[in-house]
Amino acid sequence: MTDSNTTSNTNNQEEAVSSAAEAEQQFIIERIYVKDISFEAPNSPAIFTKEWEPDTSLNLNTKVTPLGDDHYEVELEVTVTVKDKEGKTSFLVEVKQAGAFLVKGYPQEQLNHLLASYCPSQLFPYAREVIANLVSKGSFPEMHLSPINFDALYAQRLEEEAQAQQAAGATNGAAKA
Repeated sequence: MTDSNTTSNTNNQEEAVSSAAEAEQQFIIERIYVKDISFEAPNSPAIFTKEWEPDTSLNLNTKVTPLGDDHYEVELEVTVTVKDKEGKTSFLVEVKQAGAFLVKGYPQEQLNHLLASYCPSQLFPYAREVIANLVSKGSFPEMHLSPINFDALYAQRLEEEAQAQQAAGATNGAAKA
């Protein structure tokens, strides 16, 4: 009977430690803000006299800056370039949407995922709204960016990094041989 009580007490202690660790985890969005905006329509008003056949490109970048004491700034930079069928730029929009986040008590792997995937997912709808407003104010047809799966982009980046490490390891192994 003593053995089962000891096992039971050990399990209870492990559960208490596990729940205490989970209780210490915090994720708080402290502030979301626009850090930089740029809108250019270098070929207007002539561009408005042509048939609208846009060629759109989208570029995304993220940047994480530790602010200290488990606080981080995450920037999502979204650049949309639209050209006409002749290759002339109709408009170019750049938005840096940023947020200040408190992220505490997570293991490094989860912390990386939160900062590189979850935080940009929270910022993107704000950036998308800013872009739609700027395009509209530039007198261009409405632009609605589709949602982006930042989890898939993060997984893809991890896979590319793993492949690059394997390739580097194979190259180093071949060089030593």
